[in-house]
Amino acid sequence: MSRNGERVIRVLSRLKPYLAVVLLQFGFAGMAIVAKFSLNRGMNQHVFVVYRHAFAIAVVAPFAILFERKTRPKMTRSVFLKILLLGLLEPVIDQNLFYTGMKYTTASFTAAMSNMLPAFTFLMAWFFRLERLSIRSKHSQAKILGTLVTIGGAMIMTLGKGPVLDLPWTKSTSAHVDLDGVAQKPIEGALMITAGCFCWASFIILQAITLKSYPAELTLTTLICMTGTFQGAVFAFAMERSNFAAWSIQFDVRLLAVVYIAMQGIICSGVGYYIQGVVMQIKGPVFLTAFNPLHMVLVAILGSFILHEILCLGRVIGALVIVLGLYLVLWGKSKDQVAAGSSEKQETSKPQIANTSLADESAETAASSYVVVDVTKTKVRPAEV
Repeated sequence: MSRNGERVIRVLSRLKPYLAVVLLQFGFAGMAIVAKFSLNRGMNQHVFVVYRHAFAIAVVAPFAILFERKTRPKMTRSVFLKILLLGLLEPVIDQNLFYTGMKYTTASFTAAMSNMLPAFTFLMAWFFRLERLSIRSKHSQAKILGTLVTIGGAMIMTLGKGPVLDLPWTKSTSAHVDLDGVAQKPIEGALMITAGCFCWASFIILQAITLKSYPAELTLTTLICMTGTFQGAVFAFAMERSNFAAWSIQFDVRLLAVVYIAMQGIICSGVGYYIQGVVMQIKGPVFLTAFNPLHMVLVAILGSFILHEILCLGRVIGALVIVLGLYLVLWGKSKDQVAAGSSEKQETSKPQIANTSLADESAETAASSYVVVDVTKTKVRPAEV
């Protein structure tokens, strides 16, 4: 293979984690728009979560059985308890809080509030020593500053409304009533979304820890979806025990929503958990969540077009501030990888240098053992063996 071909392959291999996370954010953005659209029209958020993970199991499980039947590690009690906790944290607690908060607010507001996820993940990763942090280094300072800038941008989007941008495809609506008559409760919704982000960050950290002892991404994804579906169904039945109609699928917009749930359950829950596991093993959990602001920008744009959500100048400025924070975090992460790579090279080169010096010394001693000096004739001749 030519040098240009090898260079292209190296560049593509470096871009794989970035492309995977960007595509994942597009999937999350589409899921948020359709979820808000269906919630406004009567879809129950608890049933929504159960259907999403049930469809993910149906698609991911065959691949896990096929590709990891020989490489699947042994299940231990510790791993099983971690999987139960993973299924409870994200598929049940986080998503129920997230979609309930979305029902009380808007899709763009929910996406903006979810940008607290990188901050929670960064703090947890530092606490569990999954992320290196040195206050004196510039790249660590960039990660800290980027996290704070991201939180500040999210607060600007949430609190700083400013003048309304008069776009031709939006409609003037009330600030407290949705287009479909759903009453908005911004304070309750913000608290639910914040608690959901904390559970989401806990899920990501626990997933990174579990993958170290159970490195089977497809199987782990299937088990998380299975436990999440079971626990979510129990929770949904408890919340809607007197409303069995919430589980019915009629030939209306909710049928379209369920079909999309099936697709997004496969992409966001099934493939999404798998992509998260692979990217975290390569780049770490902070890198994964640093791209979450992209989800907010996409939801704000799509929500303006599809749901006719109002865009304010403050939210646009907040989005730009969040993107700036994202670049700071990514710059710090890239410098971390360069430093880690150089330290690994130094560690691998040290034994080589030591081996070379030992080889030189042995060569010298070997040469000296085969030389005899004849003082009488002042000549050097090889020794007879």
